[in-house]
Amino acid sequence: MDIAIYTLTSGLHDEQTVAHVTHEFLDSLHIDYQFKGNDFKDYGSHTLDLIYIRTGGTEGLFKEILPTLQRQSSRPVYLLTSGKSNSLAASMEILSYLRQQPDSLTGEILHGTPAYISHRISTLAMAAEARRQLKGSRLGIIGKPSDWLISSTADATVVRQKLGIELIDIDMGELLSLVSEQPMADGLAGAEHICDALRTIVSRHQLQGFTLRCFDLLSAVHNTGCLALARLNAEGLVAGCEGDVPAMLSMMVGRALCHVSGFQSNPAYIDTQTGQMLMAHCTIPLDMVERYEYDTHFESGIGIAIRGYMKEGPVTIFKLAGDLSRHFAAEGMLIANQAKPDLCRTQQVIQLDDKSQASYFLRNPIGNHHIVLPGRHKEALEELLFSI
Repeated sequence: MDIAIYTLTSGLHDEQTVAHVTHEFLDSLHIDYQFKGNDFKDYGSHTLDLIYIRTGGTEGLFKEILPTLQRQSSRPVYLLTSGKSNSLAASMEILSYLRQQPDSLTGEILHGTPAYISHRISTLAMAAEARRQLKGSRLGIIGKPSDWLISSTADATVVRQKLGIELIDIDMGELLSLVSEQPMADGLAGAEHICDALRTIVSRHQLQGFTLRCFDLLSAVHNTGCLALARLNAEGLVAGCEGDVPAMLSMMVGRALCHVSGFQSNPAYIDTQTGQMLMAHCTIPLDMVERYEYDTHFESGIGIAIRGYMKEGPVTIFKLAGDLSRHFAAEGMLIANQAKPDLCRTQQVIQLDDKSQASYFLRNPIGNHHIVLPGRHKEALEELLFSI
């Protein structure tokens, strides 16, 4: 990660003593960084910029440079402090001053044990790097969202302004035309033709991902996009179902931040008393599973669907609203994979760490689809979305 550390130091303090404390403190964090000192000319040009408040008496110095910092960066101000030489007190005064500004500037004091500070810096750097990766991404909407997704819309202007992602509308006819160029085939061969056609669209429109109005394929070509989505996600794209744009955005944020694929799924059962829930869908990225089987699509009995078995362990359930106004993130454990015949083919039983979060799904959900990410990522997701 590209981390830069700038410094503010009162002229009343002995530089040699301060330099010794600085060296000792920064070494204790065990991070890679560029030391910039009091030269702020390239502030804002790195993945993460930290201002190390080395001593007290630096509040006035910060006030003087704040206009420069604001011209060079719109990101939150992160104040690093060891607590030595009244540096924590100065940092608190500075952060309070930031909050009093007309636009209520955001910031944070990084203070505590070296282990805590190091972890916090790592989280901040991950979020900043994810924001950089998202900027300039192009995500396709192939066909319109499915008719039943009455709440799952997105504000393209807000998505572009806050995440830097361009949403590209692509007519479903383009995909069907490409599929028709191959001989009509059912089963696996037909599903592979759909995968090839989607690869062509991705290349043609220079996409980093897409969501597909996949149910239209059932009547048009008597097959599904389930296999294609499973493969293309595993190849590093974001490939979502049913034209669900907020779900696609959630998968894109998850990939940029955590470097993992996400399982777009429906809650099929929730026990609010225990915090246990069942998530299901007819496809899952192949890089998320230990093994998988082919079956038919659940609702229609047509084509190819994927029954995937993911390794049991920690997971994060995540969903971002299409206007970016809110999100949901909860951590838990995948405790079992099921294969019941009366559900979408991939089925995961998840135990939430905080059972009280189960009530969200019944009282204030963000649509029906939610994304299951392997691992614990709530803190990093919260940090990324806090600063957009």
